[in-house]
Amino acid sequence: METFKPISLTNINGYASLFNKNPVWKSAALNLSQTGLSEMAFNPIKAGYLQNVFSHEIKTMAVTNQYKSGRCWLFAGLNLLREVAAKKMNVDSFELSQNYIAFYDKLEKANYMLESIIATADRDIDDRTVCWILDVGLQDGGQWDMFASLIEKYGIVPKFAMQETFQSSSTGYMNELANMLLRGYSYKLRDMIAAQASSETVQAEKGRMLGEFYGFLVMCFGSPPQNFDFEYKDRDGGYFINRGMNPKSFYDEYIGLSMNDYISLINAPTADKAMNRAYTVKYLGNVAGGRDILYVNVEMDRLIEAVVSQIKGGEPVWFGSDVTRLYGSRRFGIWDTECFDYDTALGIPFDMDKTTQLEYRDSYMTHAMLLTGMNIVDGKPNRWKIENSWGDESGEKGYFIGGSGWFDRYVYQAVIHKKYLDKEILDIAAQDIIELNPWDPMGSLAD
Repeated sequence: METFKPISLTNINGYASLFNKNPVWKSAALNLSQTGLSEMAFNPIKAGYLQNVFSHEIKTMAVTNQYKSGRCWLFAGLNLLREVAAKKMNVDSFELSQNYIAFYDKLEKANYMLESIIATADRDIDDRTVCWILDVGLQDGGQWDMFASLIEKYGIVPKFAMQETFQSSSTGYMNELANMLLRGYSYKLRDMIAAQASSETVQAEKGRMLGEFYGFLVMCFGSPPQNFDFEYKDRDGGYFINRGMNPKSFYDEYIGLSMNDYISLINAPTADKAMNRAYTVKYLGNVAGGRDILYVNVEMDRLIEAVVSQIKGGEPVWFGSDVTRLYGSRRFGIWDTECFDYDTALGIPFDMDKTTQLEYRDSYMTHAMLLTGMNIVDGKPNRWKIENSWGDESGEKGYFIGGSGWFDRYVYQAVIHKKYLDKEILDIAAQDIIELNPWDPMGSLAD
């Protein structure tokens, strides 16, 4: 047993004396008794320079709302695809069913978790990987390649075909119950394997469990549609109807993009991840037999260059970032490191860089959105237009602005179409993939 050195009363007296001699700390204490930390550190003059004006901007539709759920990655992906459909249909507004994709994501994640439990059944229950699988359980969050796997397997449907339910928009209690079920299933499967049940018997029991879990999902989300008639009017008043569609035919006709044409670039400048190499993450996924998570790690300048090219080409960019509350304001709709000066406000240096924050678990990807514009000065973006999925009451009707400092420090991933990438990156993506541990920061799920 290690012996830790305690704090002594002499130490406490010294700390108190240090505080009383520091006028900045004493002033901050007065302010913080009546003011929030971020409000005290907020610099409105700096924020004033984050104007809602962009040299390059893609016209996109009104924002969507994920409500009390962690489905940002699905919303961002569907918001990207709906722009394609809207152009084909010549309409001003359109939404795809987030509930439909979320239903199958939950079902596939349940299977993926149980398959992971079966694959690790020979390990002790306190093995780090087993603990990670059970701790993470079933979450709302996800990754681009997980979204692509769902689209390729299940297609999509317009929102009217599978509307939101209370549970799909407020997933907290449902997720707790779902995880209670899945951890109970995991216990039973591990016990069966320990008792040397055959693989066929184990898989048959897993199938029974998934049937039960499917019923739970239908009760919460509703039944996914198999067929539907699609009707709409375009902006010129023309009426159209397409009868007998299914989710796959709808995708093929109104979207038609190949999900294989997109590659995830990441910027993870840590010692264990060489630049210009391809990575995946163990036990991270949803669709068994679907695509693996694939990242190409590049320098930030290179990631930004690819993002700029795609926006100039008229295509929004799905991206993953840390929307840390420390450097953001829902009221003003901004994320920016320059607008919040905690060092000056508190007289304490908060000086970790991006590498250190990743290595010491101070930051990781927490949210996925769309980049729909940028303002370029002297050849470089100094602010970004962001389509969020938190409804239209924050920011500029739900659209946010990201400062360049925040982007460099807290953006970790951007999904880019192959036509905007050079041959070197395409070759890297085709090379042998390095596996990262499940608990690596790049294994975090955007929610």
